[in-house]
Amino acid sequence: MAGQRLMVGFDGTEFNRDLEFLIKDLKVGGIILFSQNIKNPDQLTTLCQSIQNFALNCGQPPMFIAIDQEGGTVARLRKPHFKEFPGVCELKNESDATAFARDMAAELSKLGINMNMAPVMDVVPTDIDSIMEKRIFSHGPQRVSAMGRIIIEQHQKQNIMAVAKHFPGIGRTTLDSHLELPELAATANDLETFDLIPFKTAIDIQVSGIMLSHIRYTGLDQLWPASLSQKIAGNLLRHRMGFNGIVMTDDLDMGAIKNHYDIETVIQQILAAEVDLALICHKGPNIEVAFQEIQKKISGDKVLKEKNRQSLNRIMTVKNNFLNTPNT
Repeated sequence: MAGQRLMVGFDGTEFNRDLEFLIKDLKVGGIILFSQNIKNPDQLTTLCQSIQNFALNCGQPPMFIAIDQEGGTVARLRKPHFKEFPGVCELKNESDATAFARDMAAELSKLGINMNMAPVMDVVPTDIDSIMEKRIFSHGPQRVSAMGRIIIEQHQKQNIMAVAKHFPGIGRTTLDSHLELPELAATANDLETFDLIPFKTAIDIQVSGIMLSHIRYTGLDQLWPASLSQKIAGNLLRHRMGFNGIVMTDDLDMGAIKNHYDIETVIQQILAAEVDLALICHKGPNIEVAFQEIQKKISGDKVLKEKNRQSLNRIMTVKNNFLNTPNT
């Protein structure tokens, strides 16, 4: 079941040999879609159905099929073939948020997509020129909590798994982790009284997933970024905050990770930190290497084997709740 710990990207707009290999041979748990995989509604619906049918025929559990559809600047579904949604910063009130999320979830459901990498629950202080400025609900944690709650509830009411991001909060950062590894010197108290508030709300309403950031929070862990940190993913999110849903990394192909760590080290950290899903968004050797590393490490280490069992239980529980598969 090592493959269930992977969510991966692929090239192409139709079901192809790459997808066959990922599903049949690596038994990946999920596929993430990008603009290059999407042409129009009929094509996308057929692609999603083909992915699920092939998994079923291979005796695999249903697949997570995920997309980044925040609205505004980050949206994979765009005109002229799909409804285009405004950025969440343009939503004026909770009524706007309800209609926004209801319509977005309905479109995803109709297409066969079952997981949205949204909402962004980051909070940006008013005195920081944050890279997240155009992707946030508001500058205040209480409003982010209230609006994010609506997005999550409306998605999950329609069986679209919501993923709150980017834990424990990247609103304070000005360096783009797609390019490099940012550091943030915020203390545990700084985060507790500001950045973590929306994530507490997401946990309270049982959000399906939480995505970790590729930021090194030196006040919490001087060595590892959140996505690879046992102190942040395991101790803080899993144990102190009590989150029992799926914890996933941000894309491991981003510069913040790829420029600093090899995939073997990354997988070791993910397994130790109780991170359930490793997100590898681009076709390449890292996907197969990650699969082999997971297999090797969980077979050779009793502690990691037990943590892997717990991760698989969480993954299958969420799949059972949203994708109508037996919990195995």
